[in-house]
Amino acid sequence: MPSTRDIRRRIVSVKKTAQITSAMEKVAQAKMGRAQNAALAGRPYAELMNRVLGEVVEHAGDFRHPFMEARGGEKRAMILVTTDKGMCGPINSNLLRLVSEGFATDQTRVIAAGKKGAQHATRVGWDLAAEFDYSDTPVFAEARAITRMAVELFENEEVDFVDIA
Repeated sequence: MPSTRDIRRRIVSVKKTAQITSAMEKVAQAKMGRAQNAALAGRPYAELMNRVLGEVVEHAGDFRHPFMEARGGEKRAMILVTTDKGMCGPINSNLLRLVSEGFATDQTRVIAAGKKGAQHATRVGWDLAAEFDYSDTPVFAEARAITRMAVELFENEEVDFVDIA
């Protein structure tokens, strides 16, 4: 049986570990907050680009491009962006629950960006088309690789449209 001193030492050790874990969670939440703010800051640009592209297509006349045609099918690809660790509070669980309830079907191919999304897709039996890792500060080349995969699935008519979650 451990002595009182050993038990106290273990209690102190557990408290220190909890303190370190708490600090790591706060750092992860701060990083995620910055990433969300950056994504939200890009929303006006995306909306404007969508409007401009709509006007270009409207006035282009006979212009045809496979990306501009609406397909009537049900097959979809979903780019699922999650974190690598579960230290950002409920963000992963909220996103995965939303996707599970409203978007994922048996005809959905998942392109997972982040370990938690890939783990969830495998666990629930989704069709995992690809898994990508990205750095703490993602760069264009990482996004390009994910985009290439989605475009390839679309061009090969494996999917009819692509969602991002």
